Amino acid sequence: LGKTTIALGIIGAWRKQGKRIAPFKKGPDYIDAGWLGAAAGRLCYNLDLFLMEEESMLRSFEQHTAGADAAVIEGNRGLFDGVDEAGTFSTARLARQLRAPAVLIVDCTKSTSTVAAVVLGCKAFDPDVHLGGVILNNVSSARHESVIRKAIAQAADVLVLGAIPRLKQSEFPERHLGLTPFHEHPDVERAIGAAVSVAENHLDLVALWQLAQAAPPTAPVQVANEGGMPRAGSAGQQGPVIGVIRDSAFQFYYPDNIEALEQRGAVIREVNALRDLEIPEVDALYIGGGFPETQAAELAANSTFCQSLKSAAENGLPIYAECGGLIYLGRSLRTGDKEYPMTSVLPLDFVLEKKPQAHGYTVLEITQKNPFFDIGSTLKGHEFHYSHIVNTADIPSMAFTIRRGHGIDGTHDGILYKNVLATYTHLHAAGTPAWADGMVRSARSYRNSLGQGVASS
Repeated sequence: LGKTTIALGIIGAWRKQGKRIAPFKKGPDYIDAGWLGAAAGRLCYNLDLFLMEEESMLRSFEQHTAGADAAVIEGNRGLFDGVDEAGTFSTARLARQLRAPAVLIVDCTKSTSTVAAVVLGCKAFDPDVHLGGVILNNVSSARHESVIRKAIAQAADVLVLGAIPRLKQSEFPERHLGLTPFHEHPDVERAIGAAVSVAENHLDLVALWQLAQAAPPTAPVQVANEGGMPRAGSAGQQGPVIGVIRDSAFQFYYPDNIEALEQRGAVIREVNALRDLEIPEVDALYIGGGFPETQAAELAANSTFCQSLKSAAENGLPIYAECGGLIYLGRSLRTGDKEYPMTSVLPLDFVLEKKPQAHGYTVLEITQKNPFFDIGSTLKGHEFHYSHIVNTADIPSMAFTIRRGHGIDGTHDGILYKNVLATYTHLHAAGTPAWADGMVRSARSYRNSLGQGVASS
């Protein structure tokens, strides 16, 4: 089993006991966060020290643990793995800043005393990280487990919090580098139930709970009004309506992003590109990422919606699209030996490859006038895409110059057309409050240009 499945099991088991668990995912991940939220019965928030300043991260953690009995944070990669040899932005650094105990999950395949050496090395590598315990994974037998437990006790003196046997089947099929989105799993409750059974049968949930309860509180952080835009309920402010395409093709949205729009007074209206016949009356549109390739035939079949979206773009509707949303705004998507028409807002053709075309953090400089960001500002985000544009010569214009990452062509990202800005980079509103500011400002401007009142929802 992977660490996501183990985290799901712990969260689900504690929730089954009546405990209120606040789930978090370290790093810029949507799929794991969706599963963690489903297990907890509440939204899962991302904590990322590359995308966010430390104060913003601490504020988010404090805000979203209010009323919870405990928090479970799933790390990413190894404990000390970051963007460089110093482990910058690693899970260990996050644990230090939150003063949270770390639980190490170690693959025990064909290993015994070497597992103890790994645990000892992690314990000694950074004494400021509290290594609270270890979970043994892929244990082959009772004797195998016993030898490893004794080796850890003698060499590292770290509490073993459970031992998970090598299991033959998984309820969590993978897509690309992560789990299948929980929206697409045929039986989410059964899958989470399977993870809970593993936790209940093989982990010391009492010792884990005691470890969590013994963690010191984080330092209080003052809640600030980021970005300077009016909040919901401000006197004299009527919120613009921002449409968010959310369906089985487009599901990659940070909860913080939607909440940031609402905090600035926007009214969110969900839109379904698979079922709706046309774009409803909105003042701006947000199209997140996802896996449009899995729903390409259905997206293409809804031609009236495609035509409505193209017409809205031609009429100047502010549209912000990320990754999968960028693909949807193109002319076509080819996957395997099949090609599907998209909305044709942009005269671009996409092809889906078997290997990632870009993966990692990005740093972008705004170098062209656009509807959402000021020229000269810098954005931090991340990208992970298997697609690329075939006819890059037909790209109208691009707003971002790449300082880190790949983007569209290795040097630029952020395709511009009228009030459309479409990019491979994903942004997090807690780290880039200017994004929500720009979305709401553009929506207000568009509504005012048409002389409209507030659109009905």
